[in-house]
Amino acid sequence: MKRYFPGEKKLDPSSTAPLDRGPVEFKSRISEHPGDVMKIATRNVVSVPPTTTIMGAAKTMTKYGFRRLPVVDAGSRRLMGIVSTMDIIDFFGGGNRYNLVKNKYGGNLLAAINEEVREIMEENVITITEYYSIKEALKTLRERNVGALPIVNDENQLIGIVTEKDFVFMASEVESFDIFVYECMTRDVRSVRPSVKIRDASKEMIQRGFRRLPVVEDGILVGILTASDIVRYLSTGEAFSKLVTGNIDEALNVPVSEIMSKEVVFISSDVDIAEAARVMMKHDIGALPVIDGDELVGIITERDFIKAMRV
Repeated sequence: MKRYFPGEKKLDPSSTAPLDRGPVEFKSRISEHPGDVMKIATRNVVSVPPTTTIMGAAKTMTKYGFRRLPVVDAGSRRLMGIVSTMDIIDFFGGGNRYNLVKNKYGGNLLAAINEEVREIMEENVITITEYYSIKEALKTLRERNVGALPIVNDENQLIGIVTEKDFVFMASEVESFDIFVYECMTRDVRSVRPSVKIRDASKEMIQRGFRRLPVVEDGILVGILTASDIVRYLSTGEAFSKLVTGNIDEALNVPVSEIMSKEVVFISSDVDIAEAARVMMKHDIGALPVIDGDELVGIITERDFIKAMRV
């Protein structure tokens, strides 16, 4: 089943280039006061210690519906790194972290999954302090091209986190921007067929930096594969049900149709971006495929909102 959110104004998406009116004017809601970032930040941050297993981190992500977890020292709460769904996909067969499975464990997934998360986490974390304004946080997200900013105090202790989703929430509270999805969406959409193997889809995600891939068959959108879907496949044990010898290839040589999200929420290109933000928040999703008629013409993501906002 698919949910469709049509626009009210019938516009021609090809008639206006993306963002040709400039970024969204958002000054009325973006505070420039130092320290105001804590007003929108999550303070009780779910984190894991560096000794947590990769499987443990995957289970925590799935439990809370998170795409990333700060890694902190259990005693001092000092930030040591961050691990994301993309890191786990990289480990699972999409990129360089797969070498840990292949070389150290000979491809044995059951053994590799119990490696400590410190082996795959990102150590060079872009952080901000509690003294940042909301404007400075938005600028940092945009310029450093990251999806989240852990907030640390003077002793590098984790005290909060602000994400792209926080700014989409702010956009959802605006009645209308009079700016439409087609002006902000990503038009060059990479998609895969339902028969594509999880391994190949994982590699596509890692190589291109995509957290999601629309699944299209005969020109029709039939599902969407997200990084979280792949992590869930691992964390729930479904991947292990595919194992015969224990080799990770047995879990990866499965079509994406078996784990993709089949109920896709999508939108048309002539919807105001404020309404698009509300749809994303209502369904707790990070992106909306954009469909006009029966054609997939783009995708609008949390990152697209960050790129569009001007302060």
